[in-house]
Amino acid sequence: MPNVYKSTAVFFPTDPQTTDPDRLVEGGKLELGGRSEDLDRVITIGQSQPVAELLIREFNLYKHYKVGNPGDDVAENAVLNEFSSNLRIVHNERDAIELTFQDTDKQLAANVANRLVEVIDSINQQLTLENRRGVLGLYKTRYDFLNTEFERTRQQVVQARRRYGIYGLEQQGRYMAREVVELESGLREAEGSGNSNRAAGLRRALSALTAPDGQNLINLDRYVQGADSLNLFTARLINLQDRLVKAQSEYETADLTLRARISSLYLVQKAYPATRKSQPIRWLIVVGSMLLTLAASIVVITLLELFQRTQRRLAVGEGL
Repeated sequence: MPNVYKSTAVFFPTDPQTTDPDRLVEGGKLELGGRSEDLDRVITIGQSQPVAELLIREFNLYKHYKVGNPGDDVAENAVLNEFSSNLRIVHNERDAIELTFQDTDKQLAANVANRLVEVIDSINQQLTLENRRGVLGLYKTRYDFLNTEFERTRQQVVQARRRYGIYGLEQQGRYMAREVVELESGLREAEGSGNSNRAAGLRRALSALTAPDGQNLINLDRYVQGADSLNLFTARLINLQDRLVKAQSEYETADLTLRARISSLYLVQKAYPATRKSQPIRWLIVVGSMLLTLAASIVVITLLELFQRTQRRLAVGEGL
């Protein structure tokens, strides 16, 4: 009988919500204690046929178990049955998962057990990966929309400034108010002193600054007309800028966390090649064989004794 070796890996499953990188970035804590549904999910993944077929192909267990070639129904059933019989995944009393694989090759047993833990972890992470990709798409769509709206509004602000000659609402307002007051004061002084030439010049300057058809680039009438529009565009631009910065931050965070692969399992003990065989227990076989032989001998001797007694009784009866 060949020696059989066992290798065991021990790990705690975690709640996928607590390993979501988005929550960890926001300050969430990684909870190592798995719920009953987390334990059941991990065990179900480990015992599933796709996982078994993956490891069978990866370690070429068709050849190792000597069951035939891949693709043959008999070989497929035989290798799956052999693999399943050598695998044991249980939930122990400490709420941990014990994954044990046994084989005649102790190194292979350890490698299969460790690889199986990695596959379980990967599949467990995939359960939320597609949803997170969908969320990332929403972040990207929102960021692109806000970026487009921000650029369009910025162009509207630039066009409004050029159209109305407004480049600084508060500064230009103070400047024009001061200029109007100074021009009107100078005009009154020129008219009072009888300086008609100076008065005419000041009147033209005041008209250019305040009249609707004034030739000044910075004109009070256009300033009043454009102030409301520019205020509206500026307020929207500021709002879009704040939203865009937030959307960009959320998108970058989601993208980075999606690329991060945070393990959904907390590995307590990696599987190592066994230092001694788990079966067969030869001394137990020897003792069992001795007891079985003793019991069989007693039964045979008893039957022979009964048979001989019966023969003697028949011989006595015939003699009479």
